[in-house]
Amino acid sequence: MRPGARAADAILRLLGRDWAGSAIALLPAAVGAWCLALGSGWRILGGVLWAVALALGLGSLRHLVHVARVRVRYPPPGRMVDVGGYRMHVLAEGDGGPRPTVVWMPGGHAAGYAMYPLHALARQQMRSVLVDRPGAGWSDLGPFPRTTAAEAVELIEVLERAGETGPYVLVGHSFGGLLMANVARRRPDLVAALVLLDPTPPDAVAFGPALPALRHAPRGQTVLALRHLFGLHPLADRKDTHTSGTHTDAHASEDPARVLALIEYRTKANCAAASILRELTPHGITRDGWQTAVHDGELGSMPLLLVAPRDLTGGGEIFDEVGDPQESARVRHFFLTVRERFLAASSRARRVYTPEGTGHDFPDRVPEFVVQVVDSLLDQCMPGAPKSL
Repeated sequence: MRPGARAADAILRLLGRDWAGSAIALLPAAVGAWCLALGSGWRILGGVLWAVALALGLGSLRHLVHVARVRVRYPPPGRMVDVGGYRMHVLAEGDGGPRPTVVWMPGGHAAGYAMYPLHALARQQMRSVLVDRPGAGWSDLGPFPRTTAAEAVELIEVLERAGETGPYVLVGHSFGGLLMANVARRRPDLVAALVLLDPTPPDAVAFGPALPALRHAPRGQTVLALRHLFGLHPLADRKDTHTSGTHTDAHASEDPARVLALIEYRTKANCAAASILRELTPHGITRDGWQTAVHDGELGSMPLLLVAPRDLTGGGEIFDEVGDPQESARVRHFFLTVRERFLAASSRARRVYTPEGTGHDFPDRVPEFVVQVVDSLLDQCMPGAPKSL
């Protein structure tokens, strides 16, 4: 690893601790005290530095109070499972009988709880499991750097330590689909089937047009961590931490996305995301692509469903940046075809199209459709079921 990358991860590791803001505030305070001690010529600068230290310290205190209130208001709805010095959050519910257990993973570096609406539907008819990646949701920060390869190993480890038994049906959306494909490649003996919900294809990063949203994502997450560290939370969130009610009904009665947003004001979420999203840059995919990509035929005859829209609904902002119509058409064709490469990973792969008008966010918009697709696949994973998808 390059020295610059090691330094960046060391900084993220520090910023991922909610008390780091108080420690940082001590730096201008100490320099300000030194300036005041030098005499009259330095007193103005010393006073300014003390004012900066005071503002940072108060912001840090506000953040720590917020974190404490949210921790009390929203305890982990599942189990905290030790994976060797740090803990991951696992929410497992439902009884699937003899059918395989389903494990869900959302896109970005979001917590598994981001797929709670699907889980709430699925647990009525199958064993359904949500896992928060290290740093996300209720899970501890975990070691750095964050990589897809490392998180594939962690996911296998936490499922086993949580007492969940395979083989599993792994369901991953977007960047979470890339993670689940990596788990399947590493431990095909534990995977009954793989469902990829419009997964992130490494080729789109390695060979696609430069996308500012991806290129600037790590830096944007670091900036968010700093904002949160010094208490720059939306004021509207204050009422959420004072809502009446018991701990057990807090999760069930409120919007899961809202609950997760409050939980992830803890800086560990942004810092973990900033680390792993470096993979989704041209340099990062060049460095980590061999460990991250799943190539043609690597999953053998594992049942695989690629579930994605027919078109590029909702992705217009990407093409608006391309002024030339011919080049824009080429970009559209590239993104429509590159995700289909996942079909070549298994000899038993099948394409499923999402309902008309849905885009990349279809798991949020049509959760019933997704659960139905997975439920049908579970029946085909039973012993004695036909081999074809």
